[in-house]
Amino acid sequence: MKKIMLIAAMALIAISASAQKIGIVNYEELCTLMPEYMDAQRTIAAVSKETGDTFQEMANEFQNKRTAYDQKQSTWTASVKEAKQKELADMQQRLQEFQQTAYQELQDKQNELLLPIREKAINAIKELAKAQGIVVVLDASQLLYFDEENTVDLMPLVRTALGIPEGRTLETVQEEISALQLQFAN
Repeated sequence: MKKIMLIAAMALIAISASAQKIGIVNYEELCTLMPEYMDAQRTIAAVSKETGDTFQEMANEFQNKRTAYDQKQSTWTASVKEAKQKELADMQQRLQEFQQTAYQELQDKQNELLLPIREKAINAIKELAKAQGIVVVLDASQLLYFDEENTVDLMPLVRTALGIPEGRTLETVQEEISALQLQFAN
């Protein structure tokens, strides 16, 4: 009896699921294509460059002091040598702390800038799904298989709703990011 009830319940679920509309969207691609994404990337690149420049200045100062120490240590008294060693150790510690803190701050900044983009995309997906009578939206990039005939591709609708230009692709965004990296590398 339990087996019959279980089979009946599964059949009912399968029948009701097939009557429901399921939408798909590539969420990461959508977020990457949004115009706001490049604005965030510009800010992240600027912050990253500034942080990298500061780190490089600190590293250069450390290296100069290390070179001076190596060249002059034989002429110093034990107390001077000890003080210089402590100064180098302190500088090296500050470099390591700066690097760790800077990395975390950069991650935090990236999350801060990308969160509103992600929320805007999710809100647009929800709004369009409701308007289309879609009860479930799945991320196409996470699916191993889906039947295209029995799903609704929301990407074109969401792209339009978010103001993503027709010709904008992941390749064009990658080209923009590469150009941005070159700009901040110089």
